[in-house]
This record gives sequence, structure tokens and C-alpha cells, in this order.
Amino acid sequence: MDGILCFDKPQEMTSFAACALLRRLLGEKRVGHAGTLDPMATGVLPLFFGKATRAIPLLPCHDKTYVATLQFGKQSDTLDVWGAVQETGRPMPTRAAVDEALCAFRGDIWQIPPMTSALKKDGVRLYELARKGVEVEREVRPVTVYDLTVLAYDETVGTLTFSCSCSAGTYIRSICDDLGRALGCGAVMTALRRTMAAGYPIDACLTPDDCRRLTEEGTLSAHLLSTDSAFSSYERVTVSAAQATRFSNGGALFLQRLTAPVTDTVRVYAPDGRFLGLGAPQDDELRVLRLF
Repeated sequence: MDGILCFDKPQEMTSFAACALLRRLLGEKRVGHAGTLDPMATGVLPLFFGKATRAIPLLPCHDKTYVATLQFGKQSDTLDVWGAVQETGRPMPTRAAVDEALCAFRGDIWQIPPMTSALKKDGVRLYELARKGVEVEREVRPVTVYDLTVLAYDETVGTLTFSCSCSAGTYIRSICDDLGRALGCGAVMTALRRTMAAGYPIDACLTPDDCRRLTEEGTLSAHLLSTDSAFSSYERVTVSAAQATRFSNGGALFLQRLTAPVTDTVRVYAPDGRFLGLGAPQDDELRVLRLF
């Protein structure tokens, strides 16, 4: 069974557990996911099945979009409410102060990954060290925030909800903590929902209850998206039957014999519409990047 299922991960479920659930429901051993979500976070978790798992390292879209809520006036060792939270005793910032401070978090910025992240230090994941009470020095990393918009702010209690579109490797909890520090009052993330990942939006996702219901109806597999949907940003090239056979066997195709010019990675299709795989131009040939 090959394909992609957009899963709406609930809170307290790990990304690994999400794979295990769908592995059981669909009866497919090969399952992988794109973009780990913390147990606290909810939202888009693309799951890949069968041969579609080959697509994960080649995904063209790594940007993500989130909706997050934070609480000013608090600090936490995990940067969220799931850790040891302490009151700072500082007054809540004004909306004007929040808007001004947010300007520094748009565009190309630098972040220090939180200790609760899955990054490794000397072969050990940071969150595993954090569970043991160990904190290590982390290198600052460049990330890009394409859009950061305030959705709601209650100045009386200090709760801020915002949307954030960003590059891979951006930690929203770090933005919350850094914003609180910049305003001098502290802040902890209280909720996080991912609304887009790998190019798939939240409204394309199925919840666990949806998946269980569709399994009982025997129609869950019908909701799998095709593997090539992950590469929709690439141009499509249809080749002849002879070229399809050669390409499927790993052979390169002469660029001048294709029906359309190719200057970058493309999706390659047989005359009957079957998705064969990805090809990339090199010298005067279209060479196999990955077969599906």
C-alpha cells in the first residue's frame, strides 16, 4: 500500500505513536512521517506508506505554518506550560509594546534550540539530556520567519495568539520565550497547532477518530494521497513508452528527445499517466533521481 495520509495529530500523542496507529489500521509495515511534532503540539503530520516513504528525504517543501498561544508573566524550564512554570511578577506588556517587539522576530533571525528539542549533542538527543536535568551549550542557528501575525491579544491577562510561517528548524517555543525576555516579563507557550507541513494544509487531515471510522467502513485506504502529490511544486514531464521503460530501469534520457525543456528536477510520467519518479538534468541527460 503506497501513498500519503495527512494526519491531524492530537495532543499527548507522539509522532511515533501516530505511525504505529496507522500501521495497525492500514496493515502496512513501512510507515514514516515528515516533520516531528512534540506530544504537546497538534496538527498536520504527513504520514508516508510503502514506497512513498522514499519521498521523505526528497520533499521539496520544508516550510511550516503554526498557530501558537503564549502566556506572558511566566517562565518555564521547557519554555512551555508542560515544564516547571514560575511567575515572574512583571506587568503584562501593552499591545503596542508587543507589536514593536515582534518586529525583531520576522525575516532571517538566529535561534538557540531548546533543550526539549530532538537535536543531538554528542549522539544524544537534547530532550533525553533534559529529562536527566542536564543542560548543555547549543549552537545558535539561522532560521527564517516569513510571516508572524498577531491573531488575538488580551492585555488584561497577557495571553497572545499568533500565526507563524517559517523555515524548517524554527522552534516556536523559543520565539515565545525570546519574546517574553525581550519584553522583560517572561513568556511560556501554552498551545501549538501546526496548520501546514510539507505543503499539506490542516483541512486535508484526518483525525484518529476519522481513521478508525473509515477503517471500520473499509474505506481508509481510499483517502491516501498519491506519492506524487508531495512533489506538486515540480514540473510534470510525460515521456514515451520506450522512454518510460528505460527510465524505470534506471536509464537516463536524452534531454533533446523530451517533449518539453527541462532545467530542474521534474516529475516523470508514463504515457498512461503512471508516476515513475523524479528526474534531474545533468549535462545533456535527464537522470533518475528516485524511482517510485
